[in-house]
Amino acid sequence: MIHDRTRLRFAIPGKGRLREPSIELLRKAGFDFRAKDRNLYATCTNSDIVFIFVRADDIPVLVNAGVVDMGITGSDLVLERKSSLEEILPLGFGKCRLCVAVHESFTSDDLSPLAGKTIATSFPHITDSFFKSHGIDVKCVEMNGSVEIMVALGLADAIVDIVETGDSLRDNNLRILKDIGKYETMLVASKSISNDPRVKNIKRRMEGILVANRYSILEFNIREENLRDAEKIAPGYESPTISKLDQEGWLAVKVMVEKNKVVETMDRLESIGATAIIETEVRNCRL
Repeated sequence: MIHDRTRLRFAIPGKGRLREPSIELLRKAGFDFRAKDRNLYATCTNSDIVFIFVRADDIPVLVNAGVVDMGITGSDLVLERKSSLEEILPLGFGKCRLCVAVHESFTSDDLSPLAGKTIATSFPHITDSFFKSHGIDVKCVEMNGSVEIMVALGLADAIVDIVETGDSLRDNNLRILKDIGKYETMLVASKSISNDPRVKNIKRRMEGILVANRYSILEFNIREENLRDAEKIAPGYESPTISKLDQEGWLAVKVMVEKNKVVETMDRLESIGATAIIETEVRNCRL
């Protein structure tokens, strides 16, 4: 099936922190396939797609070369590989930032003392471009793996690395000097196929899951004279769904609310007389 060019070739991270969220998102979006640890590819049983498991940092190269049609990878890796591909959809997970980090004894808060110094990084292109944009020449040493220890080993004067919590930096007596950029996981596709209806369908399915992850449905009853106040508190995605109750002067309202605002919204609705306020999980949607 991997040689069948009538199927979309879809690259997924084969290991690391992006693998499981990517597989989970695809399955929630309705794509049925088996992902075993040692499998290099898996055929989708309900769509013309073959999923190929490769390194996340190879995916921009494979998509750019047309070896695969689309994939899931980090926007930082797309930038680092200087890939000319289509960024279809940000996926909301794998968020991180790329930072310049120095030893905690480094006294300056400016980049200029690093002129002519050695920087260890897994992102030499981004690093070189960043320092050049500040008019500073540095020597980049490309490293894969534990970059944080390179300052202690004396190989580098500073590092540029992905930072999530900062714990690894602190463990190695490093501190953040400057942020370079913020990145997240992206759905990407070859420009030659980005307008293919199948690619657009995959995007729409994923959008439905991502929106559902952000929202809940709130249902509540409210007196008709208090409806406008309720709409100010919970206006909904476009507008609330409203129906009359058998009890004169009462309305039933259904509205979408961002999950991180649900509890506060329930408090405010209750304060204006809303009753029977119920939150319902949204598993999938199309807006």
